[in-house]
Amino acid sequence: MRKSFTKEFRAKVALAAIRGDKTIAEIASKFDVHPTQITAWKKIAMQNMDSIFERKKSKKNNKQEKLIDELYKKIGSIQMENDWFKKKLNLYHERNG
Repeated sequence: MRKSFTKEFRAKVALAAIRGDKTIAEIASKFDVHPTQITAWKKIAMQNMDSIFERKKSKKNNKQEKLIDELYKKIGSIQMENDWFKKKLNLYHERNG
């Protein structure tokens, strides 16, 4: 099962990588995250650094982000249901040959 990290945690890890006072390996060990993931989060943070200083977020972007989050949750739910149905179908086939 995949680990899920909060945006706050990802930001904290990316900031530690940006600081550069520790190696990526040390940060990975400290936060129990794969070094490749840390490098990816650092890259994302560096690319989006300018957006931190914007005055206002547009309502359209907020609505779009909320919609995307809801859709990802729905996809996850559907995937879990499909896995459950597959498991039950396999059990049915095993019992009924």
